[in-house]
Amino acid sequence: MLSSTADHLYWMARSMERAENTARMLDVTYRMSLLKHGTLEPAQEWSAMLNISGLHYEFNERFPEVNADNVMRFMVLDEDNPSSIYNSLQSARDNARTVRGTITSEMWEALNSTWIEVKKIREKGIAAHGVSDFFEWVKERSHLFRGITYGTMLRDDAFRFIRLGTFLERADNTARILDVKYHILLPSLQDVGGAADYYQWGALLRSVSAFETYRKAYKDVITPRRVAELMILRGDMPRSLHACIEALDEQLMAINGPRSGELLRQSGLLRAELRYGRIDDIIAQGLHEYLTQFVARIYAIGDQINTTYFWPSDD
Repeated sequence: MLSSTADHLYWMARSMERAENTARMLDVTYRMSLLKHGTLEPAQEWSAMLNISGLHYEFNERFPEVNADNVMRFMVLDEDNPSSIYNSLQSARDNARTVRGTITSEMWEALNSTWIEVKKIREKGIAAHGVSDFFEWVKERSHLFRGITYGTMLRDDAFRFIRLGTFLERADNTARILDVKYHILLPSLQDVGGAADYYQWGALLRSVSAFETYRKAYKDVITPRRVAELMILRGDMPRSLHACIEALDEQLMAINGPRSGELLRQSGLLRAELRYGRIDDIIAQGLHEYLTQFVARIYAIGDQINTTYFWPSDD
């Protein structure tokens, strides 16, 4: 396969997954901002979203105040923000158009119709569509595309690069979503165990489609320790860090290649740490510190994928 083709497939999948996960992060922030828990200034939830996404500097250059309206405008339908949902959907569609001969016609139709629809939504604004309804729509379109991909594509390297992009992006965003709660939105001591705390954790679990999964796995009240364990170490939780890295490592082993030794070493090491890790050790280290380090390692793996498969050096 040409490296340029693999590159487009990889970024097509990453862009679609990024749109979904941005919707998930905004959704949990929006739900938390509606809670009258009294421990945060009104702008803190939205500032947290920008900090964790790494977009605070870009936002401050263009908007005078951090509030719900400005952050929504910036993160959802802003043409000048490369990470907005609007631009992520456009990127997915543009990459797909470049490799139309490699993907199935059903995949192209799903992405193209999504792009046509989001342009119509942008004209009216998400308020007219409904904030929560819009986020659900983005997630549903991502689910549709992923299901069509899984159900129609030949299991060759093209399929593997798509899956590779999906799981790398999902691992990065799951870590960021979890960090929103722990790093910025962790309530004061008097709120721990209270109604606000319960609903915040419930909103967090729902943002990664894990509320029912948590109930089935633990059959108990929602606690921060168990939420962290579910989202980091449980291999049977589809959006956990463990599950994402396990799937990513399997795709890398299937693709392989003469230059992939260092890449396989990095992914295999991270997979082993998640498989044999203990939540008590992670919490003792500091969950924010652990998640920050994890995101850095995901970035390093992404960079190694680029230099291994898409922009190989001449040595």
